[in-house]
Formats: sequence, C-alpha cells, structure tokens
Amino acid sequence: MWDDRYSAQEYVYGTEPNEFLRDCVKSIQIQNNGSLSTQLTCLMLADGEGRNGVYMAEQGLQVTSVDISAVGLEKTQKLALTRNVSITTVLADLADYDMGMSKWDFIVGIFCHFPPNVRDKVLKAIPGALKPGGRVIFECYTPKQIEYKTGGPSDPTWLYSSEIFHEVFGDTLELERNEELVRHVVEGTFHSGDASVVQLIARKVK
Repeated sequence: MWDDRYSAQEYVYGTEPNEFLRDCVKSIQIQNNGSLSTQLTCLMLADGEGRNGVYMAEQGLQVTSVDISAVGLEKTQKLALTRNVSITTVLADLADYDMGMSKWDFIVGIFCHFPPNVRDKVLKAIPGALKPGGRVIFECYTPKQIEYKTGGPSDPTWLYSSEIFHEVFGDTLELERNEELVRHVVEGTFHSGDASVVQLIARKVK
C-alpha cells in the first residue's frame, strides 16, 4: 500500500513539517537559548516521505527515520539532499523494530496509525527508549476524525485518544500536553481540512 502511495513524483503529504511538531520544536529551542544540541538524537516513527525527519535534521539533530516503505525512505533521502542535511533511514515494520533502551532524546510520531496490538507495543516501548530528559511528541487522529473524512484510517481502532496516552504514559512520563482538539490540517493530498487530533508532549524526568 505505502510503496504505491509514495510512488507519485510529488510528495503526497507535502515537504513542510507538521505544524504541531514545528511549534513544539520552536518552544523547546526557546527554552534552550534558541538552539538544540547537535548531539541530540531523534527517532521518527513511520516517517513516510521524510518531511518531518528532514525538518528535525535541519534543527541540528541526529535523526533516524523508520518506515515500512522503501519508496518513502528513498524520497526521504532525496529531500534531505535538497535541504543539505544528513538523515539515517531504516526500512522496518514497527511491529518488529527495537527502539533500544535510553537511546533517544526525541521520539516523534506524526499521524502514525497502526492496528491496536502494534500501537500498544510501540507506545509501551517509548519510555524505556527515551534518555532521561527526553521527550515524545505525537499528533494523531482521534475516532471523531471519521466524521470529518479529511485523512487517516477509517478503522476507529487504529486511532488515538488522550485516554490512551494517559494510560500508557501517565505513570512513567511527565505529560506536558495531552489534548484533543479540532484544527485545520493542510498537508499534501491526503491530509486537508478540519481534523480531530490528539496532541502529546511528554518528558522522561528520570
């Protein structure tokens, strides 16, 4: 499916980063005197054609972009080349991917939707994979998104909620933001219009 979707010459979700991710990074940069250390590591989950991973690389991070689509990862490298940044791409199914332990300063998931068993495995691995002080950033669709029909899976079990994030991360991470809202999303051909999303920023304190 994903190789077919990404086979178009254009970037089907655009080449600009997700708006929520960009706002999060700007806020963190302000907290760190305007920049991020080039020693920081970032794992991008289901990064598709790489627009978000390349953006994080542009901020100076050491980025690893994981996706199930070889076509998407090839386009990621092409985009990185045009932006004069370096990014590591890994072809893998996140159902089987090992994030490691205490390895990442950032773990990012933007509209990365999976069957519930895969989603639960991925989410439960995140606290251990983060370094102390590391953050996880997610923006995904909620079940209400099915009413809007402006992107995302049609199966409600693949969608997220603030309750899901609280249940998984509430006892292990500091939830800096965990909010459901409706916002206007314009990201290429497949994400366009008002959308019901949940936004998460959570920090590993220890």
